[in-house]
Amino acid sequence: MGRLIINNAITVNGAFEAPAPEPDGWLVLDPDSLQASLEMWQAADAMVLGRKTYEGLAAVWPQMTNLPGLEAYAEQMNSMPKYVASRTLSGPLEWNATLLEGNLADSVSSLKDEHHGNLVVSGAGELARDLMTHGLVDEVWFTVSPYLWATGPRIFDDVGAVRLELVATTTFPSGVVLLCYRPAPADTPATG
Repeated sequence: MGRLIINNAITVNGAFEAPAPEPDGWLVLDPDSLQASLEMWQAADAMVLGRKTYEGLAAVWPQMTNLPGLEAYAEQMNSMPKYVASRTLSGPLEWNATLLEGNLADSVSSLKDEHHGNLVVSGAGELARDLMTHGLVDEVWFTVSPYLWATGPRIFDDVGAVRLELVATTTFPSGVVLLCYRPAPADTPATG
């Protein structure tokens, strides 16, 4: 059975998207964190995306194949299967993508049964919230950049209380920290 992993870059205070009119260069990637990110993608079986993330990535990554230092990244992103959750798109989709049909919870549960490796959710927003709410998330990986934004969307707004267990941490020279969590079993006592 595959594992569903939400993977997202965030600021220290949880913003996953820079608010306008701030510059969009808040994501910090040093060679170590870039390599760790590439290794995570190389270990993935497939991506699970919402419509907005799919459209944004599909518009960029096919043109990134000759960008120095990102060739391996582009090769992985472009070749890997993608599953897209959308209420407005219709198939067939481009960029090695398949539209998820029917109920989101049933579709993603079936994907987890079909795959034996990691299914990585890239992006945040509504899809990540819905997957967490339905109890389909096996792990959450936050790449935390050393910035604070006063405003901007937060990754799990409106999910409610979910207790997480820390699985691993990795600190990089740039100040970027990779935090890996999994939802705690229901009988895990709260600490505080």
